[in-house]
Amino acid sequence: MKEKIIKKATEMFLKLGFKSVTMDDIACEMCISKKTIYKYFSNKEKLIEEGTEVVHQKIHALMDDIVQKNHNAIEENFEIRKMFKEMFQSFDHSPAYQLKKHYPEIYNKMIANEIEDCNVLFSQNIIKGIAQGLYRKDTDVEAATKFYYTLIFSINENTLLERDAYVLEGKALEYHTRAIATPEGIVELEKQLSNLN
Repeated sequence: MKEKIIKKATEMFLKLGFKSVTMDDIACEMCISKKTIYKYFSNKEKLIEEGTEVVHQKIHALMDDIVQKNHNAIEENFEIRKMFKEMFQSFDHSPAYQLKKHYPEIYNKMIANEIEDCNVLFSQNIIKGIAQGLYRKDTDVEAATKFYYTLIFSINENTLLERDAYVLEGKALEYHTRAIATPEGIVELEKQLSNLN
C-alpha cells in the first residue's frame, strides 16, 4: 500500500503541483481514508520526500539504461534529453522550481543527491567522448562537468514553466558540447540538432 500511495501522490504532485495537492485529495483519488496515508507518512513533507526519492531513482535507472546502449557520447546526451522530455512533457510547471519554492529543505537534499550522480554521469560522458575523438583531449573534465550541471540546475530551479526549461536545457547542451567538441564532435552535434527538427 505504501508504494501505491507514493506512486499516486507523486503523479498528482508532478501534475498539479506540490503545494496544491492535499492529503485529502490523495485519499479521495485513491478511495482510501486519510488515516491510511498517515499510517505510512507522518505528514505531507515525508510523502513528498519519499516521492522525490522514487522519481530520482527512476530517472537514474533510465539514464543507466541509455548509457548501457553504448551510443557515442554526444548522442548519449541527446538520448538522455529525449528521456526527460518524455517523462516531464505533460507538466506545465517545472517540478524543480515548485519544490525549491515551497519545500526548500527537500529540494536541497534532492539537489545534493543529483549533483553527486550528475558528477559521475557527466564526467564519464566527457571521458568517453575524449576517447571517441568527439571531445578535445585537453578538456578539463572536472571544470566542464561542473559548468554543465551548474547550468542545468540553474535553469531548472529558476524557470517556472517546464516547456521553457526544456528549451533552455537544449541550448545549454549545445553550448556545453560546442565548448569541448573536436571538429568531428561538431559534425555529430549538428547531426543530433538536425534530428530534433
